[in-house]
Amino acid sequence: MTQRLLIVMGTRPEAIKLAPIVLAARSRAREFDVLLVRTSQHREMLDQVLTDFDLRADVDLEIMREDQDPAYVMSEALRKLRDVIAAGRPDWVLVQGDTTTTVAGALAAFYQRTRVAHVEAGMRTYDKQQPFPEEANRCLTTHLSDLHFAPMASARQNLLREGVDDARIVVTGNTAIDALLYTLARAGQTPAAHSDGPPYRLLLTAHRRENHGEPLERICRAVLALLEHHPRLEVLFPMHRSPRVRSCVCALLSNHPRVRLTEPLDYRGFVLAMQQAHLILTDSGGIQEEAPTLGKPVLVLRNATERPEAVQPVSPGDRRNP
Repeated sequence: MTQRLLIVMGTRPEAIKLAPIVLAARSRAREFDVLLVRTSQHREMLDQVLTDFDLRADVDLEIMREDQDPAYVMSEALRKLRDVIAAGRPDWVLVQGDTTTTVAGALAAFYQRTRVAHVEAGMRTYDKQQPFPEEANRCLTTHLSDLHFAPMASARQNLLREGVDDARIVVTGNTAIDALLYTLARAGQTPAAHSDGPPYRLLLTAHRRENHGEPLERICRAVLALLEHHPRLEVLFPMHRSPRVRSCVCALLSNHPRVRLTEPLDYRGFVLAMQQAHLILTDSGGIQEEAPTLGKPVLVLRNATERPEAVQPVSPGDRRNP
């Protein structure tokens, strides 16, 4: 019997991590009928990822507006997803991760009495302010979900401690790594450690709300200190579209001759930038997973992470990527 899957995405990270699932499900048309819905919580960056994976959404809710906040995204996505789910009558709604689109999709499905499957379930910092609002979003999504796809055994343990039935948890490995390896293969490359010799390339990303203001200023000043002490160091900083991020970064880094500030790279371009880097500094969640796969050292620019494997040793049995 064919299962109808309504897969919801709204941001670049969701698209990256859901793309392998969409491709796999569509390749098994006898088993799955896929309806891909984008809220467009982000637009241009989401467009880039869909292009990289040759995907096109069946429904675009077009909710993005300038300087939007989570309350606006939540209300618009919830209202419009409710109507799409009611009309599409899926067997399952799939959501990924911890964005406002994620929790809106899960809640809209719950209101329609439709089962919810959560990809990348069980990630926790146990501090609802860090990251904000992602930690609260993923916890809320857990309570709305019927099936939990945990990327690591540690995420499964988090869910069990919170009372989730073990029969509803599946440890899957991390779809971000599937997307990364797929992209490298299409580019004719394989994961490799950094090359020897100058110039030494540092890749930097920073965008989290908790880093806005003084924390981001400290990050930029730390980069300037590194550049002063290491004259062969070059920095690439693809800037987030947030005006708060851009005003701070441009004020402090734009005039340095060895800092290259760019628009956000498409996913393929960013994967190749990671491949060419000697060191990565980031407050991103996904890059904490991707960089080790590429053999790259990464410094996490956050006070707390939901990915403890990125900052502490794990046992061999907990390394479970497909």
